[in-house]
Amino acid sequence: MTESPPRRAAIIGTGLIGGSIGLALRREGWHVSGVDRDQHRAARALHLGALDAVGADPDAEVIFIATPAGAVVEAAVEVLAFGAPDSVVTDVAGVKSPIVAALDHPRFVGGHPMAGSEQEGVDGADARLFEGATWVLTPTANTDPSAYSRVLGVVTSFGADAVAMPAARHDGMVAMVSHVPHLTAAALMTLAADAATEQAALLRLAAGGFRDMTRIAAGHPGIWPDLCLDNRLAIAATLDRLMDAVGGLRTMVTEGDRAGILAVLERAREARLNLPARVLHPDEMIEIRVPVPDRPGVLAEVTTVLGEGNVNIYDLEIAHSAEGPRGVLVLAVDATDAGAAISALSGRGYHPTLRRLAP
Repeated sequence: MTESPPRRAAIIGTGLIGGSIGLALRREGWHVSGVDRDQHRAARALHLGALDAVGADPDAEVIFIATPAGAVVEAAVEVLAFGAPDSVVTDVAGVKSPIVAALDHPRFVGGHPMAGSEQEGVDGADARLFEGATWVLTPTANTDPSAYSRVLGVVTSFGADAVAMPAARHDGMVAMVSHVPHLTAAALMTLAADAATEQAALLRLAAGGFRDMTRIAAGHPGIWPDLCLDNRLAIAATLDRLMDAVGGLRTMVTEGDRAGILAVLERAREARLNLPARVLHPDEMIEIRVPVPDRPGVLAEVTTVLGEGNVNIYDLEIAHSAEGPRGVLVLAVDATDAGAAISALSGRGYHPTLRRLAP
């Protein structure tokens, strides 16, 4: 019996996201070709196994455009015009409205994987980057249902949780949860850096809370100018709301409104604790919080203890203490493993607590 030839996909832009898509596609048995304006980057993607071949593939049935947002429309117009007549095109840009408006084509499906990494470039690519991540798709009334179904099937095969919504709604939401947080972290980090020129010890005193809040400011700045300009209205509206909220806190602080400050902090804490889990089936997961000393080796120790107990960790977060050398490991494990995890950790002197994840 003759084996069917592999399905064919193409990637335009072979950085972190494009490379991760390539690895995920190849893991699922696809033949993947790719191009990049930087030929060395494409060659690196080939070397790392994110691609089967460098170059365009006229027979690709799915094309992922993983360029900066400002280059998506031009690339999509070209492949829609000259690619296979039944090919489907999607993108990964963090802003959707201007792209979808310019590409209201039956075979284009706007997309945005809500996933990233502290790593930069294709060397940080990971076939598992999208597992448990939300992948937003923005079909329009003109989108061919079969094109949408094809893209949906591919991204869910990566382990992503696909969510469809209008482009404008997406842009308003990512302004709140992604764009404005990044700009806020950048502003706070810049403020601290400026102050450090006069107070040399300032950044040495930066404790866990400051580091956690400003971590995203370390991301590569190259993609952000396009995102900010393309989503300027939603970002400006969200910044206005943020400044109103900060202004309200300033008033409470200057007027000594202890009750008001406490109410804001309590509401924020409750909302933070109820953030949805980054796993596909949170109803089947348990969150384990493990207080730990903030020292080298503690993460390896905890994960090794759980590994020896055959407990799989689906998600992990490190919450540093605002002050002092302590923190909390926040782990998501299968509910059926919760007892074994608690027993193993308690046996090594840790004091874990359990909380069922909100679906």
